Amino acid sequence: MSEALRTGLPVREAGIVDRLLPGLHDEVLDVNMVQRMTDSGRRFKFAVTVVVGNGDGFVGLGRAKGKEVGPTIRRAIDRAKLELLEVFRGCGSWECGCGRSHTVPFLARGRSGSVVVSVRPAPRGVGLAVGDVAKPILRFAGITDAWGFTEGHTKTTVNYAQATFAALQSLSALKVPDEDAIRLRIVRGPIGTSILPPKEDLPPGARGGGRGGRGRGGRGPPRRGGPPGRRPPPPAAPRS
Repeated sequence: MSEALRTGLPVREAGIVDRLLPGLHDEVLDVNMVQRMTDSGRRFKFAVTVVVGNGDGFVGLGRAKGKEVGPTIRRAIDRAKLELLEVFRGCGSWECGCGRSHTVPFLARGRSGSVVVSVRPAPRGVGLAVGDVAKPILRFAGITDAWGFTEGHTKTTVNYAQATFAALQSLSALKVPDEDAIRLRIVRGPIGTSILPPKEDLPPGARGGGRGGRGRGGRGPPRRGGPPGRRPPPPAAPRS
C-alpha cells in the first residue's frame, strides 16, 4: 500500500485497499439527518462521516449522503478507503526522548471552516489529550500520545474531523532531512505493529443502533400503557 500511495496515482476501487490492507477498522463519527423543501414536500437524507485505519500509519476519512443509513455508511467507508493517508510518526517531544515512534514529530495544524486544530508532540504516557472527535482519527493512525488545541466552533463534528485529518495531511507534505529523521525517529507508514486489537467478524445484529434498539433511527418495543396522556378505561362493574 505504501508503494501504491507514493506513486501519486489515485486509488479508484475500494477493493484494492481491502486486498492490500486487510482488516481495516472503521468507526462512524457522525450521523446527521438533513432535509430540503421541494414543491412536492420535504425530502430527508442522512449525512454520515466515517474514519478507517489500521492503527499502524494508515488512516482515511470519508463522508457520504443517502436516503438510508446502512447503505450510506457502507458508501462512506468505501470513500474513506480511497482517501487513505500515510502518517508521519516520531518522538518529537523534548520531554521524552524514548526513541519510539509514538507521537507526531512536529506541530501539525489543519483547518476546515471555522475550526482550527493543532496537534503537538507529547511525551510517552500522556495519551491522546484531544477531543472525542479527533481521538479515533489519531488512534486509527497509530498515534498514542499527542496534545490537541482547537479554535472555532468545534461542536460541528464534520469540520472538527476534517480539520484533524487536514493536520495529518500537512505532516505528509513535509520534506524532512535525513539527520532530523534519524534524530526524531521519524517513520512514514507502517512499522509492523498496530495499536488496535485484531478485528473480529461480528455476528449480524451485534452492533447497536439498528431497528431493534433504541439507537439513532431505530424503533424500540412499544411502551406500556399506550401513548402518553391517555389512561386505559376502567374495568366494567360486575352485574348482580
